[in-house]
Amino acid sequence: MLFDSHAHLNAEQFNDDLDKVIERAQSEGVSNILVVGFDRPTITKAMQLAEKYPFIYASVGWHPVDAIDMTEKDLAWIEELAAHPKVVALGEMGLDYYWDKSPKDIQKEVFRKQIALAKRVKLPIIIHNREATKDVVDILKEEGASEVGGIMHCFSSSEEIAKECIEMNFYISFGGPVTFKNAKKVKEVALQIPLDRLLIETDCPYLTPHPYRGKRNEPSYVKLVAEELASIKNLSFEELAHITTSNAKKLFQLDN
Repeated sequence: MLFDSHAHLNAEQFNDDLDKVIERAQSEGVSNILVVGFDRPTITKAMQLAEKYPFIYASVGWHPVDAIDMTEKDLAWIEELAAHPKVVALGEMGLDYYWDKSPKDIQKEVFRKQIALAKRVKLPIIIHNREATKDVVDILKEEGASEVGGIMHCFSSSEEIAKECIEMNFYISFGGPVTFKNAKKVKEVALQIPLDRLLIETDCPYLTPHPYRGKRNEPSYVKLVAEELASIKNLSFEELAHITTSNAKKLFQLDN
């Protein structure tokens, strides 16, 4: 059974056929899905899905691109939601230097506030990093994020950065890009990740794996990520599925 550790079933791309998407995921062996909220509308939808489906869980946080929009009221709301039994992580949070909607200093401030919140409520964090690796790692160290740990979502940095993150109690998660024909660097890094720190995800509806690249991604395609990683790691598909699902359940403190 597979655990999609990062999905956006709360995205508008799934408005017309969400039930069918979820059915397909189950038919492909996806036993659990973490739906990640990152602003008011997506957090609300993530909570609704987590409450409706027993195998869906929610993560709640504020995306760095929208950091400029986050208020103290929003932060208090996230803290309130953190007590919900189906909320198993905070995020996604982090830094994004590709889009320039939110100034870097505001992104950093919001990131630090969410790490502090995670430490208060004792939940792991899900990290978004785009073209900001050094600052992300520095802030994680400075804020003592190792206390809660979490996931380096859709990892695309170096083996050295992966080691630093693992030392800070983080898991390394791979998505669709690891299946791309030209993704030599990502495959090489994946080979070096210890099995007890490995996770899989889709980040759907984005980053669709080969051979569906360019089309809408969905949780059923996490199977393609698992197959590629099994090949890279010289494991059977069943072994890779078992390992990554066990890792996710351990991180999110799930015993079902």
